[in-house]
Amino acid sequence: MRRRRVFPDRRTAGLHLGEQLRRRWHDPLVLGLARGGVVVAHAVAQTLGAPLDVVVARKIGAPGQPEFGVGALTASGETIYDRRALRILGLRPEDLAETRAAEQAEARRREQAYLRGRAPEPRTGRDVILVDDGLATGVTARAAARAIQMDQPRTLVFATPVGAAEAVVGLKGDVDEVVCLLMPYELRAIGEWYGDFAQTTDDEVIELLGEP
Repeated sequence: MRRRRVFPDRRTAGLHLGEQLRRRWHDPLVLGLARGGVVVAHAVAQTLGAPLDVVVARKIGAPGQPEFGVGALTASGETIYDRRALRILGLRPEDLAETRAAEQAEARRREQAYLRGRAPEPRTGRDVILVDDGLATGVTARAAARAIQMDQPRTLVFATPVGAAEAVVGLKGDVDEVVCLLMPYELRAIGEWYGDFAQTTDDEVIELLGEP
């Protein structure tokens, strides 16, 4: 059975998510998970009248299956592993050392490209809203959340248009709240819930971060 595409595109999804997030915030900051999450986050930030910045988190793929994420990391935070996935595949974290190093280097490259020499927006003492275009396994969101928590925000909320129920529950230990518009019974791919789910480019991210 073909699934209904609920959101025409990431921006529309972000506008719906922004409406759901209308409340009293303390010095809010919206952070988009690069790359696709920045498009959603841009619409959220505009709806809330809050500044926008970016977080880069990279998935660590299984050997021979790069799209199957067994871990994730940010440019400078700790590496998070899906222990269940490692057990199933018979892997140890040290088996992924080369992939981990390559992904961290790419995370640093992207972060530098997006920030373009400026310092990241301060996060300490603020209500931070971390946004992505979807939540599948949750491992990338967890890596980003733990890196943000090191900056001691007042609160940290993760927000997404669509997410797997199991991943939403699993993320609650790393953030103060999860806001998810849709939690389908079965979530095979995030893109199934969007009409247009084209890959977001680095140039698009840089352009959105430069807009008021």
